[in-house]
Amino acid sequence: MLWPQRGDAQIRRCTRPDGEVVFTDRACTDVGGADRPAPAVHSPVYGGKAYARGCSRSLRDLIFEVTAAIDSRDVNRLAGVYNWTGMSNRNGYAVLGRLDAIANRPLVDVSAILPAPQLSVDADGDMTVSGAVDAQAYPGATVVRRSPVALRVEQTLANGSTPSRTVFGLRRHMGCWWVVL
Repeated sequence: MLWPQRGDAQIRRCTRPDGEVVFTDRACTDVGGADRPAPAVHSPVYGGKAYARGCSRSLRDLIFEVTAAIDSRDVNRLAGVYNWTGMSNRNGYAVLGRLDAIANRPLVDVSAILPAPQLSVDADGDMTVSGAVDAQAYPGATVVRRSPVALRVEQTLANGSTPSRTVFGLRRHMGCWWVVL
């Protein structure tokens, strides 16, 4: 009776009314948000069509595969979206060990990381401004759309409360999206 009881905290993903996502160990209502349901990744139907694994032709497909692999704790499925091109056996085993650790941690969220905004100031597109740019400072400028540069995987360690983050780089190869460490 003198020893404190062990308490397990669970990380919750909450969405505030303004769309901001907050991770907390408290109830979502305590931080002014609502529970955001976890994506249903175990369904054999994806986007209204039967989903067959293979090359991830879109970033949405890649995020789905990474999410499904981690949710099902399937390191082989996660390795299936890894860009192994040009890797030696020794490095391959090291990467597979890291992927195994990632696949066996509870998943909180997978999201794309976008590069800094870039504006095209000239009509010809000769002058561009990038970084922390205020579009209002350049009237008539157009935003240049750029591809995501990485995937951020938010997880918890086995204790369920210690956060863990992995950032995968993204590669386009043979018309498909792949992740790299």
